Amino acid sequence: MDALSGAGLRRARGRLGAPSSGARAPAAPWARFSAWLECVCVVTFDLELGQALELVYPSDFRLTDKEKSSICYLSFPDSHSGCLGDTQFSFRIRQCGGQRSPWATDDRHYDSRAPMSLQESSHYFGYVYFRQVKDSSVKRGYFQKSLVLVSRLPFVRLFQALLSLIAPEFFDKLAPCLEAVCSEIDQWPAPEPGQTLSLPVVGVVLQVHIPSRADKLDCGPPKQCGRESLLPTPLVLSSVHELDLFRCFQPVLTHVQTLWELMLLGEPLVVLAPSPTVSSEMVLALTSCLQPLKFCCDFRPYFTIHDSEFKEFTTRTQAPPNVVLGVTNPFFIKTLQHWPHILRIGEPKLSGGLPKQVKLKKPSRLKTLDTKPGLYTAYAAHLHRDKALLKRLLGGLQKKRPPGALATLLRTHLLELTQSFLVPLERYMAGLMPLQKSITPWKAPPQIGPFHQEDFLHSLEHAGPQLACILKGDWLGLYRRFFKSPHFDGWYRQRRREMAHRLEALHLEAICEANIETWMKDKSEVEVVDLVLKLREKLVRAQGHQLPVKEETLDRARLYIETAIGSLPKDLQAVLCPT
Repeated sequence: MDALSGAGLRRARGRLGAPSSGARAPAAPWARFSAWLECVCVVTFDLELGQALELVYPSDFRLTDKEKSSICYLSFPDSHSGCLGDTQFSFRIRQCGGQRSPWATDDRHYDSRAPMSLQESSHYFGYVYFRQVKDSSVKRGYFQKSLVLVSRLPFVRLFQALLSLIAPEFFDKLAPCLEAVCSEIDQWPAPEPGQTLSLPVVGVVLQVHIPSRADKLDCGPPKQCGRESLLPTPLVLSSVHELDLFRCFQPVLTHVQTLWELMLLGEPLVVLAPSPTVSSEMVLALTSCLQPLKFCCDFRPYFTIHDSEFKEFTTRTQAPPNVVLGVTNPFFIKTLQHWPHILRIGEPKLSGGLPKQVKLKKPSRLKTLDTKPGLYTAYAAHLHRDKALLKRLLGGLQKKRPPGALATLLRTHLLELTQSFLVPLERYMAGLMPLQKSITPWKAPPQIGPFHQEDFLHSLEHAGPQLACILKGDWLGLYRRFFKSPHFDGWYRQRRREMAHRLEALHLEAICEANIETWMKDKSEVEVVDLVLKLREKLVRAQGHQLPVKEETLDRARLYIETAIGSLPKDLQAVLCPT
């Protein structure tokens, strides 16, 4: 299939996060649907072809052959999982249709307001509802089919809840039901960060809060929206993206801190689980435990030997990539034996106390067959284990506290741990910002200072996390390794970009507070034209949600442009303002 034609059709559809209006609908069919989902796929098992794509909806959406193949293979549990009945899990694949430049502008509205961890990337998420039941009318003796929601949004909780509502009905009524559901989704408001939305589907109203950068970091459930009387009573989701960390981390609670460090450092990790459900939830839980820090490495909640990147990830000719892989096929133990960290987990069991914990084991004890559960790694954690946390979790279990409370306790602990690590970095970075009094209107703004790692490490003596965090250990060594990780690079680039935008905004404010007529008195036409062009460029950037400036500043900048142009000869005015 022609990838360019597929990308072209995708460009024509939808605008993620842009405020929706009735006027746009005729020009952009499925625009509101596209704000949430790329498409819905139905994958079935064909005796001759194996997994096959039975249906894509909307029908005008074009997937490349590579994307089709990946979706087909990743939508079914492999034969080692033995999943009977209904199973839900998720996967993540690279987009193969090329960069869709018209989308980039439309996404900016959403990305500028969404938390970094929930911003768009060049990957698709696949949310799967798989059904396998005995059926004597089928030659193989089993009915096997998957309903898959393909989206660029990492809203795992929302889309799992949506699947649990629509999939059972779909398996009964098939295509007509799917078309009706997609039409309902096409009436939803766009996922506007900071808003609490009511999303009606199949007779149920899902009430969700779309996270925003402005939201206070809080691990508790959101408040219900009471501005309108909703009938039927809405199904309120506590989060669109957060999984129950306590349930996901049950078998590895004693090693949560070690795993947090491995994630922070962007270390390659394989999660070998008994099913795609356990695999995908563990990988998503691991990659979410760094919040509010964005996870900058690749991750695959469910990965198979049929994946197009299998050779890339399993080659021994170079170091393992910075990827977290979730797998279920024991074959990967042999194939990925050279990877530094392998987490083997069994079926999670909880009966009264803490479930049996996996043990820390040396990689040399890794067996290709019948490998026992354990964290196989030679990594020595920099920070000491928080025994008080384990006591509180165990105490909560014994007192039969609600599972949600234990999940909140664990998430709060990880959030505070990450914040303790980031605060010294944020403080040092803030010190690199030029003083506001050094920003003058008619000179280029001063430069942001360079980040000197050794200077930062020296600053930790009197402003390090060891002063505020109860955890002791080698914080200095952890920072040194962090500097070599993709997460430091991602964090630093983002912070420097934000500071550059802030500096530019302050410079624009300084210009708009100055007296432009006094400045123009002794300036040449070339200098005035240069000012006009620079102010126009700043306006374009500010209006594209890139500069944090007030509307009155923008109005003043427009007035300055008019004033400057009005002072020029008519021929130059005609060039700058063609009719």
